[in-house]
Amino acid sequence: MNTLQPAQVIQTQRVRIRLASTATYYAAYIGLGLTSASLGPLLPLLAGQTHVRLSQVSILFTARWLGYLIGSLSSGRIFDRRAGHPVIAAGLVLVAVCMALTPAIPLLWGLALVMLLLGGGEASLDVGGNTLLIWLHGKQVAPFMNGLHFFFGLGALISPLIIAQAILVTGQYSWSVWMMALLITPVVIALFRLPSPVSPTKEFQAVNSEPIARSGNSSRTSWSVVFLFMLFFMALVGAEQSFGGWIFAFSVKTGLANAQTAAYLTSAFWGAFTLSRLASIPLGGRLSTRAYLIISLVSCTLSLTLLNTLRFLGDASAATAVLWLGTMLFGISIAALFPVTMSYASERMGISGRVTSLFFVGVSAGGMLVPWLIGQYFESVGPYSTMVIILLTILCGLVVFALIDRITSDKST
Repeated sequence: MNTLQPAQVIQTQRVRIRLASTATYYAAYIGLGLTSASLGPLLPLLAGQTHVRLSQVSILFTARWLGYLIGSLSSGRIFDRRAGHPVIAAGLVLVAVCMALTPAIPLLWGLALVMLLLGGGEASLDVGGNTLLIWLHGKQVAPFMNGLHFFFGLGALISPLIIAQAILVTGQYSWSVWMMALLITPVVIALFRLPSPVSPTKEFQAVNSEPIARSGNSSRTSWSVVFLFMLFFMALVGAEQSFGGWIFAFSVKTGLANAQTAAYLTSAFWGAFTLSRLASIPLGGRLSTRAYLIISLVSCTLSLTLLNTLRFLGDASAATAVLWLGTMLFGISIAALFPVTMSYASERMGISGRVTSLFFVGVSAGGMLVPWLIGQYFESVGPYSTMVIILLTILCGLVVFALIDRITSDKST
């Protein structure tokens, strides 16, 4: 009878823990997608709930991403010093509580406070999920990273559908956010049952007295390049979150869709987004990260240019067709930009926990500022300003990417 050696038993246990932890992170990211994509479809409803205009209720985007910014800055150090799973679990609990409280708050400032806390919880989950997954899989993290962000897209796809069905059946959105909060709860329990991954640097230093170089082409950090990557992430996430958050209100205010159809359009965006991230897992092994980024950025520009022609189309059926086509093309184009940029950054420079946290500062700044900017022009200039601002954001990202590529290419030669 064959028996496993102690070393084999330990290795088998590690593989099981690694797979269970990865699956738990994926489940947590479904929850993150659910909550992240909920604010856009809920925005007109929250304006009615608080008796304010859309331009005023757009402050909720700012509050949420301000909380995300604070959470990003603080959580990086926490993950370096403490076990990661309890920190992520605490963030999930905070997210669930904030979602459950949302329908009960009639004042805008009260909702803004809830969104501030919600953003902090989402940041701890986002920073922790990316960091712990890298610690868990090391150099083999790329397909798992794409998978992680695929499950975010899956949650974002489901979110508008849950909201639309809740409104259709009950006439209220309350049950949708309560359901989202309930779906998050099992993940919290699972996290406490699994050991937290340890930083590879700490594992190395536990056996060796000499420091280990960080991942990337160089252990030295160019802070000018880090700043450019922050700007790039700011543009990418600003465009992504603005589109996902405002496409519902945009399609309704332009008269191209009613509330229910707009919810389905939002789901179409996240559906295309999700399928594209799924496709990015095998494509990532065939295309270089640089080529993938160039193709995606050009595709984003073309799809947004198409959407900016809507105001000039006199035929309603043609405008509706262009809206659906442009929305799905943009979802396909922008989906993989975030995870591929993370991989691209690790190829071009040294990556540390501090650097990663600064990347997420750019993420939070983009998610906070660009949707807020759209809110300031949405009613005063008109809803078509939405697509103009998102297109300009992507064009700025293209310029920044060109600078990053040139600087890091020069340094690598």
